Amino acid sequence: MNDPADAEVTHVPERSPSSILMPLLDVRNLTVDYTTPEGARLRAIEDVSFTLERGQALGIVGESGCGKTTAMMALMRLLPAAGRVSGGQVLFDGDDMLELTAAEFRRRRWLDMAMVFQGAMNALNPVRTVGDQIREAIVTHLAWPRDQVERRVGELLDLVGIPPWRAVQYPHQYSGGMRQRAMIAMALACKPQLLVADEPTTALDVMIQAQIINLLDRLRRDLDLALIIVTHDLGVVAEACQQVLVMYGGQVAEYGPVEHVFTDPRHPYTERLLRAFPDIGGGRELQSIPGTPPRLSDLPSGCRFHPRCPLAVERCRSETPALRPVGRDQMAACHLA
Repeated sequence: MNDPADAEVTHVPERSPSSILMPLLDVRNLTVDYTTPEGARLRAIEDVSFTLERGQALGIVGESGCGKTTAMMALMRLLPAAGRVSGGQVLFDGDDMLELTAAEFRRRRWLDMAMVFQGAMNALNPVRTVGDQIREAIVTHLAWPRDQVERRVGELLDLVGIPPWRAVQYPHQYSGGMRQRAMIAMALACKPQLLVADEPTTALDVMIQAQIINLLDRLRRDLDLALIIVTHDLGVVAEACQQVLVMYGGQVAEYGPVEHVFTDPRHPYTERLLRAFPDIGGGRELQSIPGTPPRLSDLPSGCRFHPRCPLAVERCRSETPALRPVGRDQMAACHLA
């Protein structure tokens, strides 16, 4: 049986000739600090840079606490009160999103860029129908007549493989996978150009995970979406992404095309991360990464991976490596790359 999400999608956003000449998203040296209740300032992410073209998918990977979600929350300007962007730029279609006022950015959030949050499938209001919640997302941002809004709700549900008649049902009448699809539909309600999916397959069984990733990949291609997938699952990145950003200790360890990074990793952390991931062919033994990721309150000097790195030399302990070009279209922050 064919997945309903494979149905043809007719909406393709228009693009101006000038917009094609630049990446849709250009993040430059993004840095985020958190302030503790005691007043101490902790650096959560530092100098994170990447670009993303229209219609392309970027996977952001790394262990828990490496800064993946923090970077995306900064991108969407949804950091908690204790967090603030202390440096860098987020250029979206040439405009610096960090220079906009809060009101200006609220008008563009969900219209230009939208996010499916981690654990989002449990975020639906249990006492309101799914259709009503999607409808609210449209009405909040677009001054459309009621009949157009109703058509859009049906289109969105159909787009993610849910029969439109189920709009009148409540979240408890949906399976976990359907709730996740509904949240994706809600994020796409205002036709954004960029979709960020934070751990979109968490708490789903393997078959449903595959369907959600297939759905996101299909939407990317059919809607010419730029897509960012934040995940622990390297298999998801290999399946659905063209570029991968490997983060460690709040910094970029390696960045480049998935094919190159996964077959020829240039940072010891990337190599160890790949060894810790199951090999479908069963050709090698799993190897865990010794030690634990650094705490924000106790970041090591030099390369932040050096306490766990089997290749570390004295320079790694004293000098922070710069992210520089290595290999085939790759960048790595390692003195030995």
